[in-house]
Amino acid sequence: MSRFSDQEKERIRSQLIEAGRELFAQYGFDRTRISDLTAEADIGTSTFYQFFDSKEELYFRVLLREREELEKKIAETVAEGETPREEVQLVLETTFNEVQSNPLISALIVEGELRELQDRLAAAEMEKPFVEEQCSSVALTFSERWAELESFRYDDPALIDQLFTSIVFTVRSQNAPIGSSNEIDYDHVEDALIETIVDGLFTES
Repeated sequence: MSRFSDQEKERIRSQLIEAGRELFAQYGFDRTRISDLTAEADIGTSTFYQFFDSKEELYFRVLLREREELEKKIAETVAEGETPREEVQLVLETTFNEVQSNPLISALIVEGELRELQDRLAAAEMEKPFVEEQCSSVALTFSERWAELESFRYDDPALIDQLFTSIVFTVRSQNAPIGSSNEIDYDHVEDALIETIVDGLFTES
């Protein structure tokens, strides 16, 4: 990449990541071609390989950025909670909303695609320690603090993280019919679900 200045390298890398974010979200990983990415970033195909070894590596970087943005959004939202119960509710509401509105967050959490990329990138000889470090599940950084509360039902942070990840799968039912009537919309069901989960996670009212 000697023909690019450091500033140009950073600009092109950022353009490719942004192009990946838009195209992967719109078409998915399989239907997005490298030629689509390079056209969006206005560079040649050969230039792509000066920045990323493969489409998988770019997708990996895109998902990492989405995870960081999700964690930042959750942290900012939870800061508004005045009690642990409110914090849990805000985490669920924010995560549910992001999974519903952002295909990349859905791929990250529900489909577990960040973890699946680990094997592909390891096979491509990407630095293994880096991949393993970055492929941990979306960090709900509040789990350790909640686990220490006497009023919280579970004291294992890893279990709490996995519980929240499993709960998120329920948002995929939003397009399914609810019973025999369509008078109850999904938002109402989701609110009731979150309320039930929060009540079940605390041993005190």
